[in-house]
Amino acid sequence: MFVRRENLKQYIKLYPIVSTLLALNILIFLLTCIPVVGVHLRNLGIGFNLLISEGEYWRLITPMFLHADFTHLLFNMFSLYLFGPELEQLAGKARFLTIYLLAGLVGNVATYLLLDWRYQSLGASGAIYGILGAFGALVYYTRNFMPQLKQIILPIIVIGVVMTFLQPNINVTAHLSGLITGFIIGMIYFHPKRIAAWKKKKFKIV
Repeated sequence: MFVRRENLKQYIKLYPIVSTLLALNILIFLLTCIPVVGVHLRNLGIGFNLLISEGEYWRLITPMFLHADFTHLLFNMFSLYLFGPELEQLAGKARFLTIYLLAGLVGNVATYLLLDWRYQSLGASGAIYGILGAFGALVYYTRNFMPQLKQIILPIIVIGVVMTFLQPNINVTAHLSGLITGFIIGMIYFHPKRIAAWKKKKFKIV
């Protein structure tokens, strides 16, 4: 299910939203590697609860596109590259983007509301966990006729949650909030009646 066999051209054509998000995150990371400019860019966009409380509300969104180092970027972008395409195909471009951005946003809002005023964070992990949460909702709806999906998705989610608590310097609040948000949106989007309506509408357009 999550084995990618497309070449670069095919991947970009089939999954334009995932491809755009990958390119944007990589580009911004490269910009943050530029001396002086990069430090200023990161400081301007990092999620910093104190500055958010003083009205810099863009910091609830911009951390989704910033990463601490290459390893951080690689892990998040590989996860997006691997898991994003299936969800973009299933949900459609707009719905996938909604899941991704709302999960990331809610993760950052939860971080602001629940954690210390000195807390700073960055990374796309909340949005990535939103993708996993949406897959969790899909597992719920398909549990009786697609048990193999549960066998694939649930271990991934469990491992992701466990790693959240085992790794140092992880924003647990953003991860879990993103996961829950993705699940809730997925429960709305992937309800069988809603999916049937999508297919019916698509059939009429064709």
